[in-house]
Amino acid sequence: MSILSSAMKIRVEDEASRISEWIKNYIFHRFKRRGAVIGVSGGIDSATVLALCVRALGKGKVIALALPEKDSSPDSLDLATEISEKFGVKLILSDIFPALKALGCYERLNDSIREIYPDYDEKQDKVKLVLPDNLLDKPGLNVFSLTLIRPGQLEKNKILSPKAYLGIVAASNMKQRTRMLSLYYHAEKRNYAVIGTANKNEHDQGFFVKYGDGGADLQPIRHLYKSQVFQLARYLGVPEGIIERVPTTDTYSAGSTQEEFYFRVPFELLDKIWMGMNDGMSADEIAYDMGLTPEQVLRVTKDLVQKKRTTEYLRTAPKSLLD
Repeated sequence: MSILSSAMKIRVEDEASRISEWIKNYIFHRFKRRGAVIGVSGGIDSATVLALCVRALGKGKVIALALPEKDSSPDSLDLATEISEKFGVKLILSDIFPALKALGCYERLNDSIREIYPDYDEKQDKVKLVLPDNLLDKPGLNVFSLTLIRPGQLEKNKILSPKAYLGIVAASNMKQRTRMLSLYYHAEKRNYAVIGTANKNEHDQGFFVKYGDGGADLQPIRHLYKSQVFQLARYLGVPEGIIERVPTTDTYSAGSTQEEFYFRVPFELLDKIWMGMNDGMSADEIAYDMGLTPEQVLRVTKDLVQKKRTTEYLRTAPKSLLD
């Protein structure tokens, strides 16, 4: 086994106990809350956090919220129901489609999409945002394209203009912020805390919406690489269907994996390269350990550094003149 493969492994029993005690201490003693509210999407991160909260607080002190909208995959609700039943917690279904429609989310999103595809028909067409192919295969800048999927036709893929990209992101981010409104409503109604589900990849690389899914009272797995979340999920008994499901954004109508939308490298490789970089290993050392070329490693490390730098504002708390 490689050095990085060994280093990526965590002592799951100890880590589950450590996180659970931390959750319990903060909610009951530091925050003086009575329980936890978690948004569940059918993904591995929210499932793992739900399991940790039940372990820490007991199933009677945990509420799960499913927050679908028009573009959500039907699988998400099915899996959210499965994970809630598995751990014995109450699941509240709160469809945010009416709120988003009233806010003009879909109209604004469609207007920006039509800047790229003027004949876009939201009743039949599906779209998704993607970045260039796997960085291990070839270099490429982080320039987003919009993929159009129309029944009976080949997929179309066009590079987004800055205006269209910003418009699409601004409109779709309304979905995450509306979900957070619902989470805090149900939390405050019960004097509970809102528990976030971001892992290290999402937080440090800026794969979250500020004051959306990035807004929470606690982030129990923010220190864990995605690969380590998978290890913890298996130990906690998260259903295999959720563990085996490819991580998705579940934001756009066509659906896209987190890899093609943002990270550009499979997590099992990305995390090891990132850990090696953080531990001071050279590109040559990482490449030798993983069976890659130094050029491949350098592409990934450059991308990691760039994304962390350009998304720093997302992790910055509101500033004042006294800071």
